[in-house]
Amino acid sequence: MHSIDWLLLLITAWLLIGLAGLIAQRNLAWVGKTLYPLGVLVGLALAGVALMAIDNKPEALVLPLGLPDLPFHLRLDALSAMFLVLLGGTAAGISIFASGYLRKGEGTAPGLQSLEYHIFLASMALVLLADDAYAFMVAWESMALSSFFLVTSDHRKPEIRHAGYLYLLIAHVGAISILLCFGVLQSSAGMGATNGVADYTFAHMRATGHDAFWGSAAFGLALFGFGAKAGLLPLHVWLPEAHPAAPSPVSAMMSGVMLKTAIYGVLRVSFDLLHQPLWWWGVAVLALGLLSALFGAIFSAVQSDMKRLLAYSSIENIGLLFVGIGLALTFQSFGMITLTALALTAVLYHCLNHAAFKSLLFLCTGSVLHATRERSLGKLGGLIHPMPWVAWLALLGVIASAGLPPLNGFVSEWLLLQAFLFSPGLPHSYINMLIPVAAAAVALTAALAGYVMVKFFAIVFLGQPREDTISQQAHDAGWLERIGLSWLAALCVLLGVLPVTVIERLDFVVRALLGAGDYTTPGDAAHSGDWLLLAPISADRASYEPLVLLLMISAVVVATFAIVRRFWHGRVRRSAAWDCGFALQTARMQDTAEGFSQPLRQVFEPFYRLKRELPTSFDRAPFYRVVVEDHFWYWLYLPVARCAEFGARLVAFLQRGRIAIYLLYSFLTLIVLLFLVRG
Repeated sequence: MHSIDWLLLLITAWLLIGLAGLIAQRNLAWVGKTLYPLGVLVGLALAGVALMAIDNKPEALVLPLGLPDLPFHLRLDALSAMFLVLLGGTAAGISIFASGYLRKGEGTAPGLQSLEYHIFLASMALVLLADDAYAFMVAWESMALSSFFLVTSDHRKPEIRHAGYLYLLIAHVGAISILLCFGVLQSSAGMGATNGVADYTFAHMRATGHDAFWGSAAFGLALFGFGAKAGLLPLHVWLPEAHPAAPSPVSAMMSGVMLKTAIYGVLRVSFDLLHQPLWWWGVAVLALGLLSALFGAIFSAVQSDMKRLLAYSSIENIGLLFVGIGLALTFQSFGMITLTALALTAVLYHCLNHAAFKSLLFLCTGSVLHATRERSLGKLGGLIHPMPWVAWLALLGVIASAGLPPLNGFVSEWLLLQAFLFSPGLPHSYINMLIPVAAAAVALTAALAGYVMVKFFAIVFLGQPREDTISQQAHDAGWLERIGLSWLAALCVLLGVLPVTVIERLDFVVRALLGAGDYTTPGDAAHSGDWLLLAPISADRASYEPLVLLLMISAVVVATFAIVRRFWHGRVRRSAAWDCGFALQTARMQDTAEGFSQPLRQVFEPFYRLKRELPTSFDRAPFYRVVVEDHFWYWLYLPVARCAEFGARLVAFLQRGRIAIYLLYSFLTLIVLLFLVRG
């Protein structure tokens, strides 16, 4: 059997596991302790098969499904294999966490939720294997619908239903745009159709050239459609609403994996189905990516809800991915293939990194939410004592997300910045002026991301408990949840200290997308045999040795501990903290989430729509509150909603339900037609 046959069997296994949940929908032991662990094994097997196939020749398969003359075409190549590794590896950690996370009486029955969850996994895998527009759209819509039902698991709450409907609406708007993109590619490639049916396969689109106009139309539609799924500005509004509404394992799966299917779609259309990009495609994607990254970081910094903070952080990371894609398209349009390979490597690496650390952070918030029944940062604090496992594993995710060495987030962001540093010499003066500004914006985004992660960890886990009842009921994660968290934390460490090994595998994907040629890739240094040294282009220009850095950090920590033990004899001196001259210190006097972000809110105030609720002199319990809102709701979405409402009222006015009115419409239409015919 070929690799694609094994992958199809594993996808079928996920579907069967989901159907098995219907046998006993409310049996928590059956669903949590049997079905989800089986899903873990399937995820690990899927990742293993895809990893072994990443350097193989593409494999194709035609399934006897679909409509007459429209069967499903599947294809496994390096790009789909890499994203299948991401899916399987991340799903394994999230699924084992979910098996311990499930509780009775929380929305949808566990068995039904298991069905939706495993259909979600299977549909994402089919999206990555689809090799024609029909199979892709069927899998894409299955992914959207199953994730909608997962988001609205606790559908009894109106705000959750609102978030789910908003997500479904934008998902279907994006799906229409993707369908139109395939229609453009198919129509401009359909001259060689056979049997009277337009050739809708990716192979035919790939083999046919497209002129500048239709190529640009297809690219623009793909960017809009996949950008809606990824949360690219200004199509991001569903993401900070849906992620807090969904159960934490679902939030982790959506942010860690589902958003990457949109990145996969952009890469598939831009570098595979379309041949030679135009330079302004890359500039447009680069600009949108920078705006999204800065917007996500700025809004993440002022959030007081754990999951909304992480949701806006996902927008920031998606923006960085689109920055890398924009750079790669720009370099390729000018024939700078070496730099294109560098930018693509940074994009693919950051896809893996974001899947690991953002899934880890969402799962940690799930553990906090289960232990405290609270996700507001203003009511948490000091949880490192009752929840040490979650706290220390969350710290690894925070360090990775902040882009600090030696964990994985630093590697991909460092590669992206190296692509900017190597870029001078573009044969376009305006782009050469833009590149330094874009590099500075990326550096600012990385700094803001570190600021956000410091806020997240410090407010939740450090300091003193802000609510005594919350701290008293808090408890650490169960053993199944710890396994899932530890798996994702281990991925963050391994991806950080062994980047050369990872890039060695990613090199197959980069060369598959760029084709054969005489150019240098970051994988060339990996193939040279020096597995410690990571050099983007050349070791003379820049290099990084993460394992050596880790050993140095460890040696400094051990040496410091030994010196302290040797000269101070292990004595610990305790004294009261400095109280600034005010001795009545309480936990309520700690810096709050709002206070922590106040300086940043003042600096970037024009970016926010602020609503301040001020106390008056007559309030017995005065309070002050600032609500931060998104300008795009008022600039874009509310006007569109008003237009839709006006159109609905107009249609309702025309459809009054009286036969006399309808006869009058028919008579007037007949008069107009007779007048036109006579004229």
